[in-house]
Amino acid sequence: MVMSPPVLQPAAALCKRELVRFVRQRSRVIGSLATPLIFWLFIGGGMGRSFNATGMPGGDNFLHYFFPGTVLMILLFTAIFSTISIIEDRKEGFLQSVLVSPISTMAIVLGKVMGGTILAVGQGLIFLALAPLIGIQFTLVGFLGAAVIMFVIAFALTGLGFCIAWRMSSTQGFHAIMNLFLMPMWFLSGALFPAEQAWGALRWLMNANPLSYGLSGLREVLYAPSAGAGALQSGWWTGMIVSCLFGVAMFTLASRMTRARVSGDLH
Repeated sequence: MVMSPPVLQPAAALCKRELVRFVRQRSRVIGSLATPLIFWLFIGGGMGRSFNATGMPGGDNFLHYFFPGTVLMILLFTAIFSTISIIEDRKEGFLQSVLVSPISTMAIVLGKVMGGTILAVGQGLIFLALAPLIGIQFTLVGFLGAAVIMFVIAFALTGLGFCIAWRMSSTQGFHAIMNLFLMPMWFLSGALFPAEQAWGALRWLMNANPLSYGLSGLREVLYAPSAGAGALQSGWWTGMIVSCLFGVAMFTLASRMTRARVSGDLH
């Protein structure tokens, strides 16, 4: 009887492969950071004078309000686009080799998802470190709380990207789904405008969007008024709980889809 190797060892190898691949592709490094930065500067600078809403988290400055939404965009872009490698690996034959190996399907999913998660969080933290340069001051507790919820959000988004890419046979189809489904998720997360000021139907969609809660928790912990345990208030905990449930659901779905593919190939 052939014993399957442990989950963590092959998962770590697949995760490392994703990190090495990303570093070697400089266009991805530049694009993942430059695109959200341009969005933040152009949208924030363009709407900052026309978007007048008092009582927003982060104050009346729209650039401050839009900053956490830009962090979420970085997590979304990096996490989702990292899963394009699944389509590339299928075309190159690497994925088939991994699927017929004795490692568990959970290790395959965990390695891919963790690779995208680490890349997304790393770039998100780089952008987050720029916050003091534009006048956004947060405490150490706020920064750590932001890092934790960013990790959970990125894990969930990478799992979602895995589920989508697993069914795709071309990168063109993946980009179509990205524009049709994933970008609206970001728009309806509260990144551009508060849910309270949205049209009734949009407000309902925003309340049903799991990214709304993650972003709300991220925004609250960044703009917490003081350090200490009070900095992690109810909004952060709500965002963490919803994001964790979202992540578990996506990881479970990705594992089942992978297991079904392996079972289908064996039969």
